[in-house]
Amino acid sequence: MTKLSAGVLLYRRRATGVEVLLVHPGGPFWARKDDGAWSIPKGEAAPGETVEEAARREFAEETGFAVAGQLIELGAFRQPSGKRVVAFALEGDADPALLSSNSCRIEWPPRTGRYVDIPEVDRAGWFSLPQAVSKIIKGQRPIVEALAARLAAEPPP
Repeated sequence: MTKLSAGVLLYRRRATGVEVLLVHPGGPFWARKDDGAWSIPKGEAAPGETVEEAARREFAEETGFAVAGQLIELGAFRQPSGKRVVAFALEGDADPALLSSNSCRIEWPPRTGRYVDIPEVDRAGWFSLPQAVSKIIKGQRPIVEALAARLAAEPPP
């Protein structure tokens, strides 16, 4: 069965252009990785939960920020792992310095029987659309591109 995740790509407009909020996964495996390691805040939908509910919940769990407002569905994106990510966009703002992520338990180093608690995400940052395409994991690049296309299609204010 294909796993289904949902997430929110928060964006804001600046004089220099659109910026998106991405998160960096926590833990020792990701500690020294940067380009190609960032993600939108997302996670698996629970049984009986709509993808919109899952996207809002996961955003709050991974960042500590609640998202309010009408979510704009960007589409469902198949990841290299086979998982599908339903992505939503929302215009808003958040201070990455106030990030507060939930934690999870992992076996580290792998296959040692030793477990450590790590934050799901260890930091967040605002990136221009071109920066985001290089920072985000390869399977999620089409999400950033979908937002860029949607915004380019909007009539000017």
